[in-house]
Amino acid sequence: MDINEYGYIKIKIRDLFEINLDNYKSNQMIRRLDGYISRSNTPNVEKYCHSLEHDQNEREKLLDFLTINVSEFYRDASHFEILQTNILPELLQKNSRLNIWSAGCSNGSEPFSIAIILEKLSPFQNHRILATDIDKNSLKKAQAGGPYNINEIRNVPDQILNKYFTCINGKYWLNNRIIQKVEFKHHDLTQTYYENNFDLIICRNVTIYFSDEAKKKINNAFYTALKANGILFIGATETMIDAAAMGFRKVSTCFYKKPDPVSTLKAAF
Repeated sequence: MDINEYGYIKIKIRDLFEINLDNYKSNQMIRRLDGYISRSNTPNVEKYCHSLEHDQNEREKLLDFLTINVSEFYRDASHFEILQTNILPELLQKNSRLNIWSAGCSNGSEPFSIAIILEKLSPFQNHRILATDIDKNSLKKAQAGGPYNINEIRNVPDQILNKYFTCINGKYWLNNRIIQKVEFKHHDLTQTYYENNFDLIICRNVTIYFSDEAKKKINNAFYTALKANGILFIGATETMIDAAAMGFRKVSTCFYKKPDPVSTLKAAF
């Protein structure tokens, strides 16, 4: 795929899905799309784009490929252990009702994992958990609470699985008690509008394909969206080498705090 073909398919993807590939690393995206289109048995990019206009199934497959919907409950279990034993208890000491955003929530396994943890840590509190994703098909699965396959629930402890899930024909469905704790919305992280006043933002393994410029813009927006002492939780495959310049303070692997400016000022004297 040459640069002109890439420009052509970028316009088609923007028109069909409202996804701006200018926010993604171009060399990486060209390689991925080139390989994907080669496997589709169409002779060239123009023919493939033409097929997209007439084939709903192909459009859905391409959208799933672009949005990289890979997720599971308690993904990177050691980090969820830090979240459960350190991060969330500290946040609960400051605010009894937490405002949490799972950005790029995919099939819902991440925000549902948070909801299950909070059910244990503060069972009688009605926290707000907002979960957003660009892929409307993934959101439909999340809102239905499944079905999840065995790989997606492989890290769920047996007592949690028995308490909150129902297995039907080898597929797992989450019960309504947990589903109702999460609010799902369609959202593109490259858009300018973010809500604010979050205690915790989780955005894991989402921005790794974004350009450095887009990634910096998103992380700065997360910083603004957090409360003082709020926490950003990123993925194990991601790094924030400019975290300090943005104002974040690293508190543990994958966890970054937005310091309270009043406390920071006091500490300086």
